[in-house]
Amino acid sequence: MDFIMPRTKKSAADHPIPVRRALKTLGQDLRDARRRRRISTQIMAERASISRTTLSKIEQGEPGVAIGNYANVLFALGLAPGLAKLADVREDALGLELDGEQLPQRIRRKTPPRKAKQGQS
Repeated sequence: MDFIMPRTKKSAADHPIPVRRALKTLGQDLRDARRRRRISTQIMAERASISRTTLSKIEQGEPGVAIGNYANVLFALGLAPGLAKLADVREDALGLELDGEQLPQRIRRKTPPRKAKQGQS
């Protein structure tokens, strides 16, 4: 019988400070976007297919909320295209630099395998 580790609930302190700050800023920006559009929390939650409690957690930047729920809120606000750009490889300066360092110096053309001559074993 396999032992399965029970899931433990992570506290906000389990996440790095920059992550917590970024989520808090995202939550505040989402709240501000909702308010600018004059959308109530009830309507926003319905449009995003989440509960008002979950919306409140998102707007507070809670790290335990599933990213899909954040995506639903972005979609309901018309901001979903920005989600696809979060980890755009074309904007990854470090990744592009590291990738450039690993390019081969020469590229050799593959030669087809030689056919065995008749009578050789």
